[in-house]
Amino acid sequence: MRIISGIFKGKKILDPKDIKTRPLKDLTKELIFNIINHSKKFNINLKELVILDLFSGVGSFGIECLSREARKVIFVENYNGVLPILKKNLLSINSHIYEIFEKNIYDKSTFSKFNDRFDLIFLDPPYKDKNLETVLNHIKEAEILKKSGVIIIHRHKKEIDTLPKGFKIIEEKKYGISKIIFLIYLS
Repeated sequence: MRIISGIFKGKKILDPKDIKTRPLKDLTKELIFNIINHSKKFNINLKELVILDLFSGVGSFGIECLSREARKVIFVENYNGVLPILKKNLLSINSHIYEIFEKNIYDKSTFSKFNDRFDLIFLDPPYKDKNLETVLNHIKEAEILKKSGVIIIHRHKKEIDTLPKGFKIIEEKKYGISKIIFLIYLS
């Protein structure tokens, strides 16, 4: 995997060594950023954003955001099989505008630990994970997404998730085995 654009373009991102972690593929990542840059349904300028990367894994999405000069990225990951790789990847880019939270995303108290409100929240849970609704409810209850913020979810294309009330899908794209969902708060 490599960083596809920005100030760290071409830099290699270390992959996990285990089979439990499914890194975000470069082509899927490129699709997400093309939608971010060209969608008429929302307006996002990465250079101004504070971003939350949930289920960070090796940090591919958040590091790409840092490469595109996001203001700050918070990485949340607690799987010991991937945390050392996430930390090595972040050290290799020599950026100081990030934080790592080694916390359980399913624990509601994790969401009260953030000092920021986020413009963009990226969720890339394991494909078979059935707790997406719980995580979205934690986001809503903690009020960590700005009113104009966007949530991006990476799922398996066959996965059918229940979204809590108060969210609206504004864009959904299928690519290979992936499905990318863009959510906003209902106004």
